[in-house]
Amino acid sequence: MSKPKTKTQPKPTPQAAGAAAYEGAQDEMFQLVTPEGTAPQPELLPDVPTRLKLYRLMRRARHFDERAWVLYRTGRMGVFPPYGGMEASQVGTAAALTHDDWLFPTYRDTGAALTYGLPIPQTIAYWRTSPHGWAMPQDLKVLPFYIPIATQYPQAVGAALAEKRKGTRNVAMAYIGDGGSSEGDFHEALNFAGALGAPCVFVLQNNGWAISVPTRTQTRATNLSRRAEGYGIPGVRVDGNDVLATYHVTLEAVNRARNGEGPTLIETVTYRVKPHTVADDPSRYRTDADTAGWDAKDPVQRLRTHLLAEGHLTEEQDAAITREIEAEFEAALQVADAFPEPTPAEIVDHVFAEPTPQLVRQRAQIMAEEGA
Repeated sequence: MSKPKTKTQPKPTPQAAGAAAYEGAQDEMFQLVTPEGTAPQPELLPDVPTRLKLYRLMRRARHFDERAWVLYRTGRMGVFPPYGGMEASQVGTAAALTHDDWLFPTYRDTGAALTYGLPIPQTIAYWRTSPHGWAMPQDLKVLPFYIPIATQYPQAVGAALAEKRKGTRNVAMAYIGDGGSSEGDFHEALNFAGALGAPCVFVLQNNGWAISVPTRTQTRATNLSRRAEGYGIPGVRVDGNDVLATYHVTLEAVNRARNGEGPTLIETVTYRVKPHTVADDPSRYRTDADTAGWDAKDPVQRLRTHLLAEGHLTEEQDAAITREIEAEFEAALQVADAFPEPTPAEIVDHVFAEPTPQLVRQRAQIMAEEGA
């Protein structure tokens, strides 16, 4: 892989130099479909049914994101971290797993969890802070959405090593954002996984922002996937707005892990076009110049353009997909709306599988106060 191209200027400030280096490093990403929908390496593309499946999954994830905004603004959803524009990064990675693998999402990875199989009614309940969304399905190895930054990385290594000790070929996949790569848990997990050969896939979604701090300010590094080299594991940098490229490299990493070849770090280069949360105002920390050009790289439109041009999708079929997704969500919303109102004591019911003595006492106290 060639060195990142950087622009040289007389005595640049550290922030300006970092911005220039980050801009030049974009050329190093693996890509299969261009923003215009063309595929220079068609032999590397997945088969047509897989492409259509990934397209539908992205459309489904985007619809949830858009409807969540509406529900929040009408008082029917809690504070929600949108992921619009990052569908390829989330769908392309989660779709490479099987039902026996583990998924460790961050708070922004609702799209990945939906792709992996988390039911829509339960997902809505979670973001409504309802107990009906707190406990993950027993038959789905997905953990609740993590709010702490990067803590899921070492925990995913633990799950992966448990699977390895049991003699399975199952894999653990964990997500963080670019900000998470500055946390100690990130480095500890990569070292831990590399040293012990854990069947783990680390997804680092570089969406350009750690809340209000741009990546170029957070670090002088221009290729975060290279941090894998320090721990003796492979690192891959992929266009995170190209779902086919993301799926390709993730499937390779998952197969490596299954075959006992250890972990991989995947940096998906994408962009958080939406605010940090629905309660955030990004105009306070980023300008139009920061977001310029990213609409043209929209991951859903990119694959749609490709499929239409190749004759694998028609406008009528696309409209039918829209109707199916909308109907699915509205039916799921009715289920979520029908969940009974939670009782105060339920706040302690999903903390541990077996409640501790302290929780038993707290629950009794809550029940007594509620009765009073």
